[in-house]
Parts: sequence; C-alpha cells; structure tokens
Amino acid sequence: MNYIERIWSAFTSMIKLEDRVTRQTDSIDKHQERIEDLTERIIRLETKLDMLMSAAVVKRISKN
Repeated sequence: MNYIERIWSAFTSMIKLEDRVTRQTDSIDKHQERIEDLTERIIRLETKLDMLMSAAVVKRISKN
C-alpha cells in the first residue's frame, strides 16, 4: 500500500506542477502582449516627438 500511495502522490504532484506551468505560460503570454503594445505606443510617441522637433526647427529657420 505504501508504494501505491507514493506513486499516487507523485502523480498528483506532477499534475499540480503541470497546472502551475500552464498558468505561468498564460501569464507570460499576457505580459508579452502588453510589452509589445507598450513598445508600439512608445514608437508612435517618438515619431510624434521627432515630427514636432523638426517642425520647430523649420519654424525657427523660417523666422530668420
């Protein structure tokens, strides 16, 4: 009976571990999507900043 209990315990531990890994994978996927979204937003902000800075330089030059 002791062997059966040990085998059963090993199986249940393995199932719990698999569940944790699956949940961790889901969490990592969500974080990756969020990082990619933030990266896209930063790129758009950098583009707008570059355009505004270029416009400011052109405006300065045209004033002179």
